[in-house]
Amino acid sequence: MLFVSMLLLAVAFLVGSAPVGHTLLARVGVDGRMHSAYNLGVENVLRRVGPGLALTTALLDAAKGFVAVLMAASIQVPEVAVLGALAAYLGHLNPPPRLYGPMPPRGRGNLVLLGVLAGLAVTQAVPLWAAALPVVVYAAVSGYWGFVTLGTLAGLFAFALTVGLLPTPVPAKLAALGLLIAATWRFKENLGRILDGTEPRLGDAVPLAGQRADEVVTAFMIHPMTLENFWQARRFAWLRPLVERGLVSEDSVRDLARTLRPMKVGELHGIRTVDGKSIRCYLLSSPLLPDVFRDDPELATRRAIEGARLARELGAEVFGLGAFWSVVGNKGLDVQAAVPEITITNGGAYTSGTIKAAIPGILEHFAATGRDLREATAAVVGANGVVAFGIARTIAPQVKRLIMVGRDLDRLERSAATLRRAVKDTEIITTTSYDGLREAALIFTATSDPNPVIFPQHVQPGAWIFDEGRPADVDESVRTVPGVRIIPGGVVRPPGGMTSHIDLQFGEGAVPACLAETLIIAATGEHGRKSLGQQTLSENINFFVEEAHKLGFEVVD
Repeated sequence: MLFVSMLLLAVAFLVGSAPVGHTLLARVGVDGRMHSAYNLGVENVLRRVGPGLALTTALLDAAKGFVAVLMAASIQVPEVAVLGALAAYLGHLNPPPRLYGPMPPRGRGNLVLLGVLAGLAVTQAVPLWAAALPVVVYAAVSGYWGFVTLGTLAGLFAFALTVGLLPTPVPAKLAALGLLIAATWRFKENLGRILDGTEPRLGDAVPLAGQRADEVVTAFMIHPMTLENFWQARRFAWLRPLVERGLVSEDSVRDLARTLRPMKVGELHGIRTVDGKSIRCYLLSSPLLPDVFRDDPELATRRAIEGARLARELGAEVFGLGAFWSVVGNKGLDVQAAVPEITITNGGAYTSGTIKAAIPGILEHFAATGRDLREATAAVVGANGVVAFGIARTIAPQVKRLIMVGRDLDRLERSAATLRRAVKDTEIITTTSYDGLREAALIFTATSDPNPVIFPQHVQPGAWIFDEGRPADVDESVRTVPGVRIIPGGVVRPPGGMTSHIDLQFGEGAVPACLAETLIIAATGEHGRKSLGQQTLSENINFFVEEAHKLGFEVVD
């Protein structure tokens, strides 16, 4: 009997894992995984394919659970029927990889649960009222609060409690509890999004890529710069008092952050271009702190790839890599290769464009203070990088002396040789030491260092510093140097009046230029303009500057 029971449970698992609904949708060119629990599941499939096909796939999923329980109940042992219900549900949630490939379905499995409850009632493994009770609780909770996740968990809790109180064998009680545990684990991300305020409710029209001409959907990957940023996500806020009281160590939080897959933590609302197009942007985060990008680039690249897949599942058509995400995976090239179905950009072109647009104004204001620009010494920090070298190329013809600071002296010399050929009247010096900055009245900095690199001892009184680094290259202590002016770079204000409960650290209603590039690509449909790898084409820089102006984006200076 034990062998037969185990065999029936294995069959129930396989029946539950059968991709019947997925296969039917695939035949009409619809990938059901793109309309999953992240996007209200069945509700969006209904919007996409219509009631007929949506109802058919729903019935097929319910039939899986129903048939699995009938098979498990065939030996007339009630606890095996309930265990069969659990096996079918687990099969649906975690099917063998060969059935779906690297991207398994992420649905809640509510229709399978409906089928197993019907099967348990028909086979009398549990009383009819015990099978109906979770459906009633589900409907009441979902209808009142609008969250399907809460309705499902409340219904399964009622079922587990009911079976626990009934005179049923212990294996049946454990199986009912197993349904609740399995669902809770599957819904952990949905629960986090409820806490963050980003989970859609029943009836919400969740946008999908390419479905509306007047609305585009994007996603952007962020990460905390410090533990203070980590607490911004409400799902983690409960940890803060524990850390402050010494009950949980900061190292434990950092270790936890390394294990977390990308999640949706926020959304930018209210962005509307001059021509009336609405841009919806989801903020995704795998909360790696800056040191991880330096110490474990393989983990960072893996998380970026997972973020791109999540962005696609959420319905985004463009995925932007922000802050240190922009440099992982060969500056996005490896991420794009791993997820070719969505456009990925590191934002380098428009970042360069905002700098290009801001520099003339900075130089003009500097000259207006009475200082002779042609007699001035300027410095560019991070000149090994594409953005900083672009700055050096722009300002070299306008100053007497240019100091290029970087980590790789050989590369600096090659870059300097290019500038010397083009600008013969400017003295160009290369160095790996920050001490030379003391000679510069103008400093432009754009490094990818996770920590500040410019301190008071590096800066002369009255110097102007244009800081493009994210996080900032200039330490706060530099503000104590008399007359120093620090100008943040790459800050853009999208059109329409943007709001978000996530503080992006760029001021109210403003975003970094790399995020703005993501929005502009989606708004214009010019996906070929994406920024990837080391090279940034001048024509793309000009394109983003021009299109940003047309769409209503403003560079903050």
